[in-house]
Amino acid sequence: MSDQKAVIKDTDMSEEMQQEAVDCAIVALEKYSVEKEIAALIKREFEKKYSPTWHCVVGRKFGSYVSHETKHFIFFLVRGVNILLFKAG
Repeated sequence: MSDQKAVIKDTDMSEEMQQEAVDCAIVALEKYSVEKEIAALIKREFEKKYSPTWHCVVGRKFGSYVSHETKHFIFFLVRGVNILLFKAG
């Protein structure tokens, strides 16, 4: 588990899944600087662990309005970057 601070803005995920999302995001942010690559890594990791189909949006400023499977949505801020992760489809 990481000691990095994340601000959970909205979620319906379990505490365990939330922590995995934050930890995965921190790894992605350490590995990549391009937002598309950060989103791709998070998506791949969640699809491996929780099966498809996950969607991930990463950026400093964006709006969204999405439909998602119950208990499979999180929107959080870490290191000044917003991350939206959800399962749909």
